[in-house]
Amino acid sequence: MKKGDKPMADKKPGIDQGLIRDLANILTETNLTEIEVEQDDLRIRVSRSPAPQYVQAPAGQQAAAPAPAPASAPTAEPAAPAKPEHNPKDIVSSPMVGTAYLAPSPGARPFAEVGQTVKEGQTILIIEAMKTMNQIPAPKSGTVTAILIEDGQPVEFGEPLVTIQ
Repeated sequence: MKKGDKPMADKKPGIDQGLIRDLANILTETNLTEIEVEQDDLRIRVSRSPAPQYVQAPAGQQAAAPAPAPASAPTAEPAAPAKPEHNPKDIVSSPMVGTAYLAPSPGARPFAEVGQTVKEGQTILIIEAMKTMNQIPAPKSGTVTAILIEDGQPVEFGEPLVTIQ
C-alpha cells in the first residue's frame, strides 16, 4: 500500500438511505412487493412480505397467527380458477410496471370493451408509472376478445392485459 492510500474498507461507498426510502415509497404507491435497482457495481433490492393469511382452526382448537414468512422464501399462491388459454400472438402484454386503467378517468367510458373492433395504434388502456400516464396502443387491428385485468389493477412487465384477434 502506498503512502496516503486508504484501506479497501474505507473505499466502499455508503448505502444511500434516501434511495432506500424512495424505493420503499414506490413499493407502497404502486402496491408492488419488490423492486430492484442496479447502478455500476451497486445493486439494491427492497421487498416486503405479503400480508399474513389466517386459517380458521378446526372446532375445539385455538387458531394462532402464522409467523411472517422470510422475505426470500417463496410463498404459495392460492389456487386460481382455470383461465381459458389464449393464443400468444393475440395477447397484448404490459410494456412496464405500473397501475392499469381501462378508461381515461373514473366513470368515463372504457377505451376498449370485449367485442369492440379496434384499429392498430388506437389506445386500448393506460398504465400509470411514476405519476406518468402511458397510453398503450393496440399492436394490430382486430376485435377485443378478452380484457385480462381489472381497472386500477397493478401490473408487472410482460403481464397479459388484453387479447385482440
